[in-house]
Amino acid sequence: MGEIFDINAVFSAIPRLLEVLPVSLQITSISMVIGLVFALIFAVIRMRKIPVLSQVVAVFISFIRGTPIIVQLYLTYNGIPLLLKFINQQYGTDYNINAVPAMLFVLVTFAFNEAAYNSETIRAALQSVNKGQIEAAESLGMTYLQVLRRVIVPQALVVAIPPLGNALIGLLKGTSLAFVAGVIEMTAQGKIISGSNFRFFEVYLALAIIYWIMTIIIEQILRFLEKRFSIPDPVQKTMNKGWFSMGRREI
Repeated sequence: MGEIFDINAVFSAIPRLLEVLPVSLQITSISMVIGLVFALIFAVIRMRKIPVLSQVVAVFISFIRGTPIIVQLYLTYNGIPLLLKFINQQYGTDYNINAVPAMLFVLVTFAFNEAAYNSETIRAALQSVNKGQIEAAESLGMTYLQVLRRVIVPQALVVAIPPLGNALIGLLKGTSLAFVAGVIEMTAQGKIISGSNFRFFEVYLALAIIYWIMTIIIEQILRFLEKRFSIPDPVQKTMNKGWFSMGRREI
């Protein structure tokens, strides 16, 4: 009878799981970047209350936030081929539906999922900027895009970093669902390994350790960024200087 738990199986699974770590990181980074771009666009559209577009974005965000991401993966995986088939029939094109890479389905799904969730975070961060500063910038003749780039975004970034960091961690863990679309990332690799050696607990324990370590690394990076972009309180800074000066006079 074999051992109930084999610690060696845990350590032997880790290198094989790390072989596909770049795939998980690729999905995380690309989806996050694309998602943030669309999230900013969605947030601005809703803040400016652009007719029609504002309502469309609101419905889209509601749909994404109201459905499981695994269902969204299935919709994308089956919907994109249908869309290409429709285009071929309507416009006489010859797109090879079977040539669509599985990674595309995953990136589209995760990017728009992040866009929907992060748009609310970014909108709240943008609205937290003092309106007096925005009006002052506009009175200097700046366009809204210039105000957004020079005044609003830099200050909103400080407010948005913590929730966006949590979203990034959630996205990294969410990549474990990419196997639904046929992408071999760490969780799919874990299924393959455990299916060959039947050490399911050991392999998934190794997988959990890797995700845990990656989360800790991201948390440390986020703490650094929070300190790096934090805006010092001028009142507190003045008080500290005052106390320092008093202390020097006393000495």
